[in-house]
Amino acid sequence: MVNVAVIGTGDWGPNLVRNFYQLSNLKIVCDIDDKNLFKIQNSYSNVKVTKDSNEIFNSEDLNAVCIAVSTEHHYKLAKRSLLSGKHTFVEKPLCLSSKHSKDLIETANKQNLVLMVGHLLLYHPVVRRLKSYIEDGEFGDIQYIYSTRVNLGQVRKTEDALWEFAPHDISVILYLLDSKPDYVTAVGEAYLQPNICDVVFLTLRFPNKVMAHIHVSWLDPRKIRKMTVVGNRKMGVFDDMEPQEKLRIYDKGIDFKPSFTPYQESLSLRVGDIYIPKVASGEPLKIECQHFIDCIREKKKPISDGENGLVVVKILESAGKSLKSGGKPVRSHL
Repeated sequence: MVNVAVIGTGDWGPNLVRNFYQLSNLKIVCDIDDKNLFKIQNSYSNVKVTKDSNEIFNSEDLNAVCIAVSTEHHYKLAKRSLLSGKHTFVEKPLCLSSKHSKDLIETANKQNLVLMVGHLLLYHPVVRRLKSYIEDGEFGDIQYIYSTRVNLGQVRKTEDALWEFAPHDISVILYLLDSKPDYVTAVGEAYLQPNICDVVFLTLRFPNKVMAHIHVSWLDPRKIRKMTVVGNRKMGVFDDMEPQEKLRIYDKGIDFKPSFTPYQESLSLRVGDIYIPKVASGEPLKIECQHFIDCIREKKKPISDGENGLVVVKILESAGKSLKSGGKPVRSHL
Protein backbone atom coordinates (compact mmCIF):
# COMPACT_ATOMS: atom_id res chain seq x y z
CA MET A 1 0.00 0.00 0.00
CA VAL A 2 1.29 3.44 -0.95
CA ASN A 3 0.33 5.86 1.85
CA VAL A 4 0.72 9.44 0.65
CA ALA A 5 1.04 12.83 2.31
CA VAL A 6 0.74 16.13 0.45
CA ILE A 7 2.57 19.23 1.64
CA GLY A 8 1.24 22.47 0.18
CA THR A 9 -2.33 23.27 -0.87
CA GLY A 10 -1.96 26.64 -2.57
CA ASP A 11 -2.65 27.11 -6.29
CA TRP A 12 -1.75 23.62 -7.54
CA GLY A 13 -1.75 21.54 -4.38
CA PRO A 14 -5.53 20.88 -4.28
CA ASN A 15 -5.30 19.17 -7.68
CA LEU A 16 -2.62 16.84 -6.36
CA VAL A 17 -4.67 16.18 -3.23
CA ARG A 18 -7.68 15.25 -5.37
CA ASN A 19 -5.74 12.84 -7.57
CA PHE A 20 -3.78 11.13 -4.82
CA TYR A 21 -7.01 10.79 -2.86
CA GLN A 22 -8.63 9.02 -5.80
CA LEU A 23 -5.63 6.86 -6.71
CA SER A 24 -4.08 5.84 -3.41
CA ASN A 25 -4.36 6.04 0.33
CA LEU A 26 -4.03 9.75 1.04
CA LYS A 27 -3.43 9.94 4.77
CA ILE A 28 -2.55 13.52 5.63
CA VAL A 29 -2.31 17.01 4.12
CA CYS A 30 -0.07 19.75 5.47
CA ASP A 31 -0.25 23.51 4.97
CA ILE A 32 0.49 26.59 7.06
CA ASP A 33 -2.75 28.31 5.96
CA ASP A 34 -5.79 27.52 8.11
CA LYS A 35 -8.20 28.45 5.32
CA ASN A 36 -6.57 25.98 2.93
CA LEU A 37 -6.71 23.21 5.51
CA PHE A 38 -10.35 23.99 6.25
CA LYS A 39 -11.22 23.53 2.58
CA ILE A 40 -9.36 20.21 2.46
CA GLN A 41 -11.05 18.96 5.62
CA ASN A 42 -14.48 19.85 4.26
CA SER A 43 -13.81 18.00 1.00
CA TYR A 44 -11.99 14.95 2.42
CA SER A 45 -13.33 14.23 5.87
CA ASN A 46 -11.28 11.05 6.35
CA VAL A 47 -7.97 12.78 5.55
CA LYS A 48 -6.04 14.27 8.45
CA VAL A 49 -4.79 17.87 8.17
CA THR A 50 -1.89 19.49 9.98
CA LYS A 51 0.24 22.63 10.03
CA ASP A 52 3.27 20.71 11.30
CA SER A 53 5.32 18.88 8.64
CA ASN A 54 7.08 16.93 11.42
CA GLU A 55 3.95 14.81 11.72
CA ILE A 56 4.61 13.63 8.18
CA PHE A 57 8.34 13.08 8.40
CA ASN A 58 8.08 11.27 11.75
CA SER A 59 5.20 9.02 10.69
CA GLU A 60 5.95 5.32 10.22
CA ASP A 61 2.66 4.80 8.37
CA LEU A 62 3.59 7.05 5.46
CA ASN A 63 5.91 5.95 2.67
CA ALA A 64 5.38 8.71 0.07
CA VAL A 65 5.33 12.51 0.18
CA CYS A 66 4.22 14.99 -2.46
CA ILE A 67 5.72 18.47 -2.14
CA ALA A 68 3.77 21.32 -3.75
CA VAL A 69 5.06 24.42 -1.95
CA SER A 70 6.92 27.45 -3.30
CA THR A 71 10.10 26.50 -5.15
CA GLU A 72 12.44 28.10 -2.61
CA HIS A 73 11.28 25.49 -0.06
CA HIS A 74 11.60 22.44 -2.34
CA TYR A 75 15.13 21.48 -1.36
CA LYS A 76 14.69 21.65 2.41
CA LEU A 77 11.43 19.70 2.46
CA ALA A 78 12.49 17.14 -0.15
CA LYS A 79 15.75 16.51 1.70
CA ARG A 80 13.88 15.89 4.96
CA SER A 81 11.40 13.66 3.19
CA LEU A 82 14.10 11.47 1.66
CA LEU A 83 16.11 11.28 4.89
CA SER A 84 12.97 10.16 6.70
CA GLY A 85 12.68 7.25 4.29
CA LYS A 86 9.83 8.57 2.12
CA HIS A 87 9.52 8.29 -1.65
CA THR A 88 9.31 11.90 -2.81
CA PHE A 89 7.41 13.72 -5.53
CA VAL A 90 8.48 17.36 -6.01
CA GLU A 91 6.63 19.87 -8.16
CA LYS A 92 8.64 21.57 -10.90
CA PRO A 93 11.29 22.85 -10.89
CA LEU A 94 13.13 20.39 -8.69
CA CYS A 95 15.20 23.09 -6.94
CA LEU A 96 16.55 26.56 -7.53
CA SER A 97 20.11 25.28 -8.03
CA SER A 98 21.83 22.34 -9.66
CA LYS A 99 23.90 21.86 -6.49
CA HIS A 100 20.80 21.18 -4.40
CA SER A 101 19.28 19.08 -7.18
CA LYS A 102 22.35 16.83 -7.27
CA ASP A 103 22.23 16.46 -3.50
CA LEU A 104 18.62 15.28 -3.64
CA ILE A 105 19.48 12.75 -6.34
CA GLU A 106 22.39 11.39 -4.32
CA THR A 107 20.24 11.20 -1.18
CA ALA A 108 17.46 9.34 -3.01
CA ASN A 109 19.97 6.88 -4.46
CA LYS A 110 21.56 6.22 -1.06
CA GLN A 111 18.15 5.71 0.51
CA ASN A 112 16.99 3.57 -2.43
CA LEU A 113 13.93 5.79 -2.84
CA VAL A 114 11.95 7.17 -5.79
CA LEU A 115 12.57 10.85 -6.51
CA MET A 116 10.18 12.25 -9.11
CA VAL A 117 9.72 15.77 -10.51
CA GLY A 118 6.34 17.15 -11.55
CA HIS A 119 7.09 17.78 -15.22
CA LEU A 120 3.40 17.40 -15.96
CA LEU A 121 3.43 17.66 -19.75
CA LEU A 122 5.60 14.56 -20.11
CA TYR A 123 2.46 12.67 -19.12
CA HIS A 124 0.15 14.48 -21.51
CA PRO A 125 -1.33 12.09 -24.13
CA VAL A 126 -0.69 14.63 -26.90
CA VAL A 127 3.01 14.92 -26.01
CA ARG A 128 3.24 11.12 -25.98
CA ARG A 129 1.65 11.04 -29.46
CA LEU A 130 4.08 13.67 -30.76
CA LYS A 131 6.95 11.60 -29.41
CA SER A 132 5.70 8.49 -31.23
CA TYR A 133 5.39 10.43 -34.50
CA ILE A 134 8.99 11.65 -34.18
CA GLU A 135 10.35 8.21 -33.25
CA ASP A 136 8.48 6.59 -36.16
CA GLY A 137 9.98 9.08 -38.61
CA GLU A 138 6.61 10.58 -39.48
CA PHE A 139 7.97 14.14 -39.21
CA GLY A 140 11.30 13.35 -40.87
CA ASP A 141 14.28 15.24 -39.47
CA ILE A 142 13.24 17.73 -36.79
CA GLN A 143 14.45 21.19 -37.73
CA TYR A 144 13.09 23.37 -34.95
CA ILE A 145 10.52 23.62 -32.17
CA TYR A 146 8.96 26.73 -30.72
CA SER A 147 6.52 27.26 -27.87
CA THR A 148 4.50 30.03 -26.28
CA ARG A 149 3.41 29.93 -22.64
CA VAL A 150 1.92 33.28 -21.68
CA ASN A 151 -0.99 34.81 -19.79
CA LEU A 152 -1.88 37.83 -17.67
CA GLY A 153 -1.27 37.30 -13.96
CA GLN A 154 0.27 34.69 -11.66
CA VAL A 155 3.06 37.16 -10.86
CA ARG A 156 5.63 35.68 -8.47
CA LYS A 157 7.81 37.50 -5.96
CA THR A 158 10.69 35.05 -5.53
CA GLU A 159 11.08 33.52 -9.01
CA ASP A 160 10.74 35.01 -12.46
CA ALA A 161 8.66 33.94 -15.47
CA LEU A 162 11.57 31.83 -16.71
CA TRP A 163 11.65 29.57 -13.64
CA GLU A 164 7.87 29.59 -13.25
CA PHE A 165 6.81 28.71 -16.81
CA ALA A 166 9.78 27.48 -18.87
CA PRO A 167 10.36 24.14 -17.05
CA HIS A 168 7.22 22.79 -18.76
CA ASP A 169 8.47 23.55 -22.27
CA ILE A 170 12.11 22.68 -21.61
CA SER A 171 11.18 19.24 -20.29
CA VAL A 172 8.93 18.54 -23.30
CA ILE A 173 11.55 19.68 -25.83
CA LEU A 174 14.22 17.50 -24.20
CA TYR A 175 11.78 14.57 -24.26
CA LEU A 176 10.79 15.04 -27.90
CA LEU A 177 14.32 15.53 -29.20
CA ASP A 178 15.96 13.00 -26.87
CA SER A 179 18.94 15.35 -26.90
CA LYS A 180 20.54 18.08 -24.81
CA PRO A 181 21.35 21.61 -25.99
CA ASP A 182 24.88 22.79 -26.60
CA TYR A 183 24.12 26.45 -26.03
CA VAL A 184 21.44 28.49 -24.27
CA THR A 185 20.53 32.09 -25.03
CA ALA A 186 17.97 34.20 -23.16
CA VAL A 187 16.79 37.78 -23.23
CA GLY A 188 14.10 39.27 -21.03
CA GLU A 189 12.97 42.25 -19.03
CA ALA A 190 11.62 43.09 -15.58
CA TYR A 191 8.79 45.60 -15.68
CA LEU A 192 6.90 45.05 -12.42
CA GLN A 193 9.61 44.19 -9.88
CA PRO A 194 13.37 44.75 -9.87
CA ASN A 195 15.43 41.77 -11.10
CA ILE A 196 12.38 39.50 -11.64
CA CYS A 197 11.82 39.10 -15.37
CA ASP A 198 8.18 39.24 -16.44
CA VAL A 199 8.90 38.16 -20.02
CA VAL A 200 11.70 35.95 -21.37
CA PHE A 201 12.63 34.71 -24.84
CA LEU A 202 14.76 31.57 -24.51
CA THR A 203 16.59 29.80 -27.34
CA LEU A 204 18.20 26.36 -27.11
CA ARG A 205 20.67 25.20 -29.78
CA PHE A 206 20.99 21.45 -30.19
CA PRO A 207 23.41 19.36 -32.28
CA ASN A 208 22.71 19.04 -36.05
CA LYS A 209 21.42 22.62 -36.31
CA VAL A 210 18.21 21.85 -34.38
CA MET A 211 16.82 24.87 -32.55
CA ALA A 212 14.12 25.41 -29.94
CA HIS A 213 12.60 28.73 -28.94
CA ILE A 214 10.47 29.38 -25.84
CA HIS A 215 8.48 32.52 -25.08
CA VAL A 216 7.21 32.88 -21.51
CA SER A 217 5.43 35.81 -19.88
CA TRP A 218 2.85 36.72 -17.27
CA LEU A 219 2.27 40.10 -18.96
CA ASP A 220 0.30 39.01 -21.99
CA PRO A 221 -3.32 39.78 -22.93
CA ARG A 222 -4.20 36.15 -23.77
CA LYS A 223 -3.55 32.79 -22.20
CA ILE A 224 -1.63 30.72 -24.75
CA ARG A 225 -0.20 27.24 -24.30
CA LYS A 226 1.05 26.19 -27.72
CA MET A 227 3.99 24.23 -29.14
CA THR A 228 4.91 23.75 -32.81
CA VAL A 229 7.22 20.99 -34.04
CA VAL A 230 8.68 21.46 -37.53
CA GLY A 231 10.18 18.55 -39.43
CA ASN A 232 11.34 18.33 -43.04
CA ARG A 233 8.43 16.00 -43.87
CA LYS A 234 5.58 17.02 -41.58
CA MET A 235 4.78 19.48 -38.82
CA GLY A 236 2.66 19.32 -35.68
CA VAL A 237 0.93 21.91 -33.50
CA PHE A 238 -0.06 21.14 -29.92
CA ASP A 239 -2.53 23.70 -28.58
CA ASP A 240 -3.38 22.84 -24.98
CA MET A 241 -6.02 25.57 -24.81
CA GLU A 242 -8.17 23.74 -27.35
CA PRO A 243 -10.87 21.80 -25.46
CA GLN A 244 -10.94 18.84 -27.87
CA GLU A 245 -8.74 19.11 -30.98
CA LYS A 246 -5.43 19.71 -29.22
CA LEU A 247 -3.15 18.24 -31.93
CA ARG A 248 -3.02 19.04 -35.64
CA ILE A 249 -0.62 17.42 -38.11
CA TYR A 250 0.36 19.34 -41.25
CA ASP A 251 1.62 17.44 -44.28
CA LYS A 252 3.53 20.47 -45.47
CA GLY A 253 7.11 21.26 -46.33
CA ILE A 254 9.63 22.34 -48.93
CA ASP A 255 11.12 19.56 -51.06
CA PHE A 256 14.49 19.70 -52.81
CA LYS A 257 14.84 17.90 -56.11
CA PRO A 258 18.40 18.11 -57.49
CA SER A 259 18.54 19.34 -61.08
CA PHE A 260 20.69 21.37 -63.43
CA THR A 261 18.50 24.41 -62.89
CA PRO A 262 19.38 27.16 -60.35
CA TYR A 263 19.13 26.04 -56.72
CA GLN A 264 16.00 28.06 -56.00
CA GLU A 265 14.19 26.37 -58.89
CA SER A 266 14.98 22.96 -57.35
CA LEU A 267 12.87 23.83 -54.31
CA SER A 268 9.16 23.08 -54.42
CA LEU A 269 6.47 23.86 -51.87
CA ARG A 270 4.50 20.81 -50.77
CA VAL A 271 1.03 21.45 -49.35
CA GLY A 272 -0.76 18.30 -48.23
CA ASP A 273 -3.55 17.46 -45.84
CA ILE A 274 -4.12 18.79 -42.36
CA TYR A 275 -5.51 16.16 -40.04
CA ILE A 276 -6.53 15.92 -36.41
CA PRO A 277 -5.54 12.54 -34.94
CA LYS A 278 -7.63 10.93 -32.27
CA VAL A 279 -5.59 11.00 -29.07
CA ALA A 280 -6.40 8.91 -26.02
CA SER A 281 -8.13 10.96 -23.36
CA GLY A 282 -6.95 11.19 -19.78
CA GLU A 283 -6.09 13.87 -17.26
CA PRO A 284 -2.30 14.37 -17.45
CA LEU A 285 -2.07 14.98 -13.69
CA LYS A 286 -3.86 11.74 -12.90
CA ILE A 287 -1.50 9.88 -15.26
CA GLU A 288 1.47 11.58 -13.59
CA CYS A 289 0.31 10.72 -10.05
CA GLN A 290 -0.40 7.14 -11.07
CA HIS A 291 3.09 6.90 -12.53
CA PHE A 292 4.60 7.96 -9.20
CA ILE A 293 2.60 5.28 -7.39
CA ASP A 294 3.52 2.65 -9.99
CA CYS A 295 7.22 3.52 -9.71
CA ILE A 296 7.07 2.99 -5.93
CA ARG A 297 5.21 -0.31 -6.22
CA GLU A 298 7.28 -1.67 -9.09
CA LYS A 299 10.61 -0.18 -7.98
CA LYS A 300 11.24 1.52 -11.32
CA LYS A 301 12.67 4.85 -12.41
CA PRO A 302 10.18 7.64 -13.22
CA ILE A 303 10.15 9.28 -16.65
CA SER A 304 10.66 12.61 -14.89
CA ASP A 305 13.21 11.38 -12.36
CA GLY A 306 15.73 13.45 -10.45
CA GLU A 307 18.24 13.39 -13.31
CA ASN A 308 15.60 14.74 -15.66
CA GLY A 309 14.83 17.49 -13.17
CA LEU A 310 18.54 18.29 -12.83
CA VAL A 311 19.00 18.82 -16.58
CA VAL A 312 16.07 21.25 -16.63
CA VAL A 313 17.53 23.16 -13.66
CA LYS A 314 20.95 23.36 -15.37
CA ILE A 315 19.36 24.81 -18.50
CA LEU A 316 17.49 27.36 -16.38
CA GLU A 317 20.76 28.30 -14.67
CA SER A 318 22.46 28.76 -18.05
CA ALA A 319 19.52 30.85 -19.22
CA GLY A 320 19.86 33.01 -16.10
CA LYS A 321 23.53 33.64 -16.90
CA SER A 322 22.62 34.58 -20.46
CA LEU A 323 19.93 36.97 -19.18
CA LYS A 324 22.43 38.74 -16.93
CA SER A 325 24.91 39.07 -19.81
CA GLY A 326 22.36 40.68 -22.10
CA GLY A 327 21.68 37.57 -24.16
CA LYS A 328 25.13 36.12 -24.77
CA PRO A 329 25.14 32.39 -25.58
CA VAL A 330 26.07 30.20 -22.61
CA ARG A 331 27.36 26.66 -23.03
CA SER A 332 25.00 24.35 -21.16
CA HIS A 333 27.62 21.82 -19.92
CA LEU A 334 25.13 18.95 -19.78
